[in-house]
Amino acid sequence: MKLIDKLNQRQSTLFSIEILPPLKGKSIQSIFNSVDPLMEFKPAFVDVTYHREEYVYKKREGGYLEKVSIRKRPGTVGICAALVNHYDVDAVPHIICGGFSREETENALIDLKFLGIDNVLALRGDQIKTEAGFVPEPDGHAYAIDLVHQIHGLNNGRYLDEDTSDASPTN
Repeated sequence: MKLIDKLNQRQSTLFSIEILPPLKGKSIQSIFNSVDPLMEFKPAFVDVTYHREEYVYKKREGGYLEKVSIRKRPGTVGICAALVNHYDVDAVPHIICGGFSREETENALIDLKFLGIDNVLALRGDQIKTEAGFVPEPDGHAYAIDLVHQIHGLNNGRYLDEDTSDASPTN
């Protein structure tokens, strides 16, 4: 169900849960262990955050430093699918500007559509800890409003590839 419909139809305060994806290498069971005791409160939805990649510098042969991209908390889309399947609860993934090109954003939104997840929270996201200010990805969005415009375009069947014919709109 659309979150906006739940908000409009509510008879009382809605309760929700926000989940931070586990560190890379951890299982979905760690999420279930945390969420299981909270399900008795019948949350209206579960928010799943997204964290952009971070960088570390690894010392290489000859004393050189190599900037290496790491993703410490991947899995937002997969976690949402698991929550919907396991608990029959609406999942609301965070979709962020930072760390994504417009093409990668479109692909994530298509994946969510295929999974039947039709709520998202669009955010600019945080800057990388080593940056003085937020720097968008090449061909990415600098502001959440630009991300919202892309989502709106997909909801109207407008994909980045203008040659896409008979495009099915997202929801």
